[in-house]
Amino acid sequence: MSDSATPAFASAARDRLGEDALALLPLPLPLPAEQLDALHAAYAAPPRAYHNIGHVAEVLRHYADVAAGPGWTQPRETALAVLYHDAIYQAGRRDNEARSAQLAREHLARWLPQAGIDADRVAELIELTARHGAIARDDVDEQTRLFLDGDMAILGAEPAVFDAYDRGIASEYRGHVPGPLFRLNRRRFLKALLKRERIFLSDFFHERYDAAARNNLRRAITTKR
Repeated sequence: MSDSATPAFASAARDRLGEDALALLPLPLPLPAEQLDALHAAYAAPPRAYHNIGHVAEVLRHYADVAAGPGWTQPRETALAVLYHDAIYQAGRRDNEARSAQLAREHLARWLPQAGIDADRVAELIELTARHGAIARDDVDEQTRLFLDGDMAILGAEPAVFDAYDRGIASEYRGHVPGPLFRLNRRRFLKALLKRERIFLSDFFHERYDAAARNNLRRAITTKR
């Protein structure tokens, strides 16, 4: 997570990827300014309490942890999947991931056509994030496990950071789903995660975050909302 006491996704000032986050991208050249502008614009609309560019910055930090540890076999494709995985997001919709994957394809074709990027792999990773909590360890390869776990590492964050994430999700659904229905479905989702033998699919994230994630989930489930 961020070294700051305030998580990046919860800070209104963090509406663009900073130089520290961009430095984590394993690309031979900086992304074109026009592409970055379009990416930031996508994450800014509609305004989001959690699924914003700050969340991307946090997942990029987990991406860097993996790069320094077990490593990535397709580092560019995975980094681009991190950048675009929530580019299109509207609470309650079921096609956010598919639309985000399509946007990634369009941006790659427009701005990085000669970079040798495997756009199918980028889109595949993005689309798999729609199945968080429903994918078994043996359903995907280790590289995919690491990518998906990086997106879910917030579950094992420090309690205050986890609580900010939990409030952010509730804020995003407010006005889209009736409160009682949201609370019911949210509790079901968290309970299902807690019942899983493995919250995190990869050994790397399991060893780092499983215990903390279970503590956070138990607390969230038993806290009156």
